[in-house]
Amino acid sequence: MRADILVLPGDGIGPEVTAAAVTVLRTIAERRGHEFTFTERLIGGAAIDATGEPLPADTLAAAKKADAVLLGAVGGPKWSDPQAKVRPEQGLLAIRKALGLFANLRPVQPHPVAFSASPIKPHLLQGVDLIVVRELTGGIYFGEKTRTADSASDLCTYSVGEIERVIRHACHLAMTRSRRVTSVDKANVLETSRLWREVASRIVRDEFPEIELENQLVDSMAMHLLARPREYDVIVTENMFGDILTDEASMLAGSLGLLPSASLGEGRVGLYEPIHGSAPDIAGKGIANPYAAILSVALLLRHSLGLDDEANCIEQAVASALAAGNLTADLAGGTSAIGTQAATRAVIDHFPLPCQVAELRD
Repeated sequence: MRADILVLPGDGIGPEVTAAAVTVLRTIAERRGHEFTFTERLIGGAAIDATGEPLPADTLAAAKKADAVLLGAVGGPKWSDPQAKVRPEQGLLAIRKALGLFANLRPVQPHPVAFSASPIKPHLLQGVDLIVVRELTGGIYFGEKTRTADSASDLCTYSVGEIERVIRHACHLAMTRSRRVTSVDKANVLETSRLWREVASRIVRDEFPEIELENQLVDSMAMHLLARPREYDVIVTENMFGDILTDEASMLAGSLGLLPSASLGEGRVGLYEPIHGSAPDIAGKGIANPYAAILSVALLLRHSLGLDDEANCIEQAVASALAAGNLTADLAGGTSAIGTQAATRAVIDHFPLPCQVAELRD
């Protein structure tokens, strides 16, 4: 297979973890006879510094031509003024919207080696395997905003079509898993949530009768997600609730450095990124955890390129590398830790046959 992959390293540790992920992709391509072409562009704070814009026109043009987009991280203290008119995160929001990416998938499957790194009791983490599907293009983040000297407002709006498409996406995903979907809203208070619940119930009833649907209020979901996470499989929710719940769910995994994500739309192209931030305090030190970025390219291979076997190879290799004790500083708990390059090498060394390779390419 031939594929054009756009790499957006971004800020902080973004360049380091995307370099690790690209190394893994190059190795997979070599072993399986694929031809991946990589193009690099600016986004976020780095783009602001160079061009004055968080998403330069040439970056967006390259994204529209690519088969998939790999992103590192955006932001940092240098650009953190909330009053600033131009901010790094605007680049991320804009590229998602421009590419029509409306569903953000965040799988959470805690690895036993990371149980001790999680604040949640280990017995609650055993057997957890869930995916949060967050709607990306609607809700309060994109509604009309006003500000006066003594008040402010943010309008939350959703259309039936926006809700339908993300519910369908979650249901199609659930059909490949346990056929259970939990839809999260605040229907006891918010009109948008009442619409969300009505649409979700109709879509499941009329189009996916095999699926068991549970409706949960977001406040109770926040408690249940930590108290009994094994009970959930596919969780779907609106933009802001999804933003909050996915960060909460990251605590189940023990470290943000283990969690990948995929932002998908109706077509082939998707945007793939680790859910962690830019971590500017450790940038350039060679100690950033690359596992989430590497797992993100497994999602890239599966969802944008249709290469399930190659995606499985990467996921198995990461699991094996962790099980063998290849732990970065965020996972090592004060014991000896390995750096970014060593963790990348460990993943490639643990590729299952026939993905096994003899050496790590730079």
